[in-house]
Amino acid sequence: MKKRKSKNKNFEELFIDEKIVIKSAIKQMDKAFLKILFVMDKDKKLLGTVTGGDLRRWILDNGDLVQPVKKLFNRNPIVIHQKAPEKEIKATMLENKIEYLPVVNDDHHIVDVLYWGDIFGKNTNHKGILYDLDVPVVIMAGGKGDRLDPFTKILPKPLLPIGDKPIVEVIIDEFRKQGLREFFMMLNYKGEMIESYFNHIEKDYEIQYVREETSLGTAGGLRLLDKRIKDTFIVSNCDVLVYADLAEVINFHIEQEAYLTVLSSIQHHKIPYGVITFKDGGEVMDMIEKPEYTFTINTGVYVLSTEALRYIPKNSVFDMTDLMTALLKSKKKIMTYPVNESDYMDVGQWEEYKKTIAKLTLSL
Repeated sequence: MKKRKSKNKNFEELFIDEKIVIKSAIKQMDKAFLKILFVMDKDKKLLGTVTGGDLRRWILDNGDLVQPVKKLFNRNPIVIHQKAPEKEIKATMLENKIEYLPVVNDDHHIVDVLYWGDIFGKNTNHKGILYDLDVPVVIMAGGKGDRLDPFTKILPKPLLPIGDKPIVEVIIDEFRKQGLREFFMMLNYKGEMIESYFNHIEKDYEIQYVREETSLGTAGGLRLLDKRIKDTFIVSNCDVLVYADLAEVINFHIEQEAYLTVLSSIQHHKIPYGVITFKDGGEVMDMIEKPEYTFTINTGVYVLSTEALRYIPKNSVFDMTDLMTALLKSKKKIMTYPVNESDYMDVGQWEEYKKTIAKLTLSL
């Protein structure tokens, strides 16, 4: 392999011991610059790998997050020697459809990590799926944004700025990076301001506006799309950013024959107090000092099949939770696709809005 400048130098951030618990590995991956961790022995020789997919499968199988990583890591990772030619690198990644390829020396120490996008460009993912998805995106942009009052008394929430763009345009830009180019925007509150903004900017995508005469909740307006969408589509709230491989999410949704797939986020919350458990009468049984809990939450981004629209009543207030309840009652399959905590940002309330601005500013 010819001498190259490594883009990924801080390998120590990706190294873990097989004894650490899975919850800690999730947190470490959240902070890592690549979505992979390397399980190392005491001499820093590679034992195996943990990817986002490994963690996702463990979570979907209801695996215990306090089990050690040795329960799930891949003990036979595909590696490439540092002297391998470029041709061999490409062939290895293509044949095995892997996103990351560790480069090792004679002692099996990692000296580099190659990323699919650096080798093949960023218009495909590691499974060879083109980022040119023919899937429409529906953005729910009709809400009043009460949690961001008083600014939303003047501007509709979708036009609140993140840097030099409104949040809804930042969301669309992220979808565009994966080839999506057909958008529907559900409008109600101050909808004319949102439409006017997009009518006066240069863009390489199409937006169709759908107006709700009255607010129909977080899912009711989707019924207005009857016969306008033919197959699978994405729904996104106008105040969230979720970073996920959408080609992979859509394939997952189709393979599972789901009516609805909700993108979820693994969140860690530490209670800053001692938590007391007690029985009837007040006798203390235990106290846990500053416990930490891990939850999987709804991000507000979904993949739906058009069949799901039949479960939404016409011209009625109907939330996404109502749709999920209706589907479950009818024994229609709902799936979830978890992403890491750092892959989800919410700007729907002030504290999260400020955090998102800081985070996105640092990444520019």
